[in-house]
Amino acid sequence: MIRRCKIEVTVNGQKISTEVEPRRLLSDFLREDLGLTGTHVGCEHGVCGACTILFDGEAARSCLMFAVQINRHEIDTIEGLSDRGALTDLQASFTKHHALQCGFCTPGMLVVAYDLLRSHPAANIQDVKEGMSAAICRCTGYWNIIRAVLEVAAQARSDEAHRQ
Repeated sequence: MIRRCKIEVTVNGQKISTEVEPRRLLSDFLREDLGLTGTHVGCEHGVCGACTILFDGEAARSCLMFAVQINRHEIDTIEGLSDRGALTDLQASFTKHHALQCGFCTPGMLVVAYDLLRSHPAANIQDVKEGMSAAICRCTGYWNIIRAVLEVAAQARSDEAHRQ
């Protein structure tokens, strides 16, 4: 019999108490146990970024973590980044700039971009290129993705200028 460990975690603002096998990957826990299928599993080596989530507010690869590691922490997935199902400015910008193709990498791209803009709200093109290199897309060139992120950063700069 495989031992199970009790975990208490907040996922997308909801407190969850459950038991998991110590070897259960976080990506599998999110997708299979919680039904949060927006977290995709691509390379299973932490390289592609498709499984990116926010762990206590910081971007992390869920395919490289065990579910037991999230005990007493906060996790946000792509499903938790929007408010009541409405598109965020970042999601709307991705749509406007056609910054996606097949959609497989899109959730991870959005979480990476969200984390980038959280830490660098007025990111410039070099910041965006560097930050978005943490996610791989095999379907598209990156220019539309970069444009989408830059538009949100420009809006943040404009909003800040108006507040001053």
